[in-house]
Amino acid sequence: MHLLFAFFGFILLAVSSANPIPADDEDAHLTVPELIAKYGYPVEEHHVTTEDGYILTLHRIPHGKNSNKSLGKIAYLQHGVLSSSADWIITGTTHGLGYILADEGYDVWMGNARGNKLSRNHTSLNPDTDSEFWKFSWHQIGTIDMPTMIDYILEVTNHTNLYHIGHSQGTTTFYVMTSMRPEYNDKIKAHFSLAPIGYMNHMTSPLMHIMAFWSGPLDLLFKLIGVNEFLPSNEFMALVGDVLCGDDDITQILCTNALFAICGFSASEMNATILPVLTGHTPAGSSVMQLMHYAQEINSGGFRQYDFGLDNWSHYHSLTPPPYDLAKITAPIYLFYSHNDWLSAEQDVIRLCKGLGSACAGKFLVSDNGFNHLDYLYGIHAPEYVYDRVISLMARH
Repeated sequence: MHLLFAFFGFILLAVSSANPIPADDEDAHLTVPELIAKYGYPVEEHHVTTEDGYILTLHRIPHGKNSNKSLGKIAYLQHGVLSSSADWIITGTTHGLGYILADEGYDVWMGNARGNKLSRNHTSLNPDTDSEFWKFSWHQIGTIDMPTMIDYILEVTNHTNLYHIGHSQGTTTFYVMTSMRPEYNDKIKAHFSLAPIGYMNHMTSPLMHIMAFWSGPLDLLFKLIGVNEFLPSNEFMALVGDVLCGDDDITQILCTNALFAICGFSASEMNATILPVLTGHTPAGSSVMQLMHYAQEINSGGFRQYDFGLDNWSHYHSLTPPPYDLAKITAPIYLFYSHNDWLSAEQDVIRLCKGLGSACAGKFLVSDNGFNHLDYLYGIHAPEYVYDRVISLMARH
């Protein structure tokens, strides 16, 4: 509890509504395709089935609002944990990276990983009744889901490669894919990591610390966070919402939302007018194993596969999980990080860059010291702090 107070002490600051991003409460109830169409952009919805039966949803903005075609360059966007393709468009046409890239002439594809509410489907398993559905972490998303979606995109567009942009877990799964299935490096023109997560030694999220260093009975932990799907109980969320947040409506909304409870938020970057839309689309769902895999990374200090404990031998023929071999990654990678990030700490990003060797083409520290893990998506200044540089770098490849 002392750790919670230490890290949430500043969270009671008022949330700024300066430079508001226009938002419409109706948007909270619209689907991603409905949202995109509402604002005048072309949109397509695609479905692809993985080798192990998960049915994934892809959303596409084939070109900008004022153009009939793209420049023939594909931008693939992959969301983070507890999130979905909605991340890239819910902040509106001037701030959503999906819209911005489409208006820059890119053919934009936005993936949805297994288990989120837009890819909560399977050829034979029912997510509501079959626990087998939820037996995956971000390892399976990286080794199966992302390659499946990328191959589908390249086949539909008749291209051989694309740009890949990931946020948070969307960066982790990229490193997993390109290390475990190195042939996919040739299919990537360049990758852009927004809030990169590989190593997590210096991660400061209080709720992730609770999961990582839990010393009580596991059945009690699962009662608090969910057994299969990550569904935090009211008691778990009360650690943040009821105890540490003030009575202000804005801080209550943020502190009782599982995504913000894990990642935090920046008072200066969070625009209150988008909150109804944002909370209508997030959290989008994840498996408990995804969060537990990250908790294991905090404990181990490494970047390695899921730890099955006594069952490691049957999975790996080893007592410990094998590390991901970053040396096998050859696609150019650009890392964007910030000082106020509870999950992607500067020291861990620097270590990741060193591990990537020549594949680490550049790392960029956001100039605003208050910039947070979720500001790469929802921050008022995300376009000028991050997106402009990403687009400039894309033009080099």
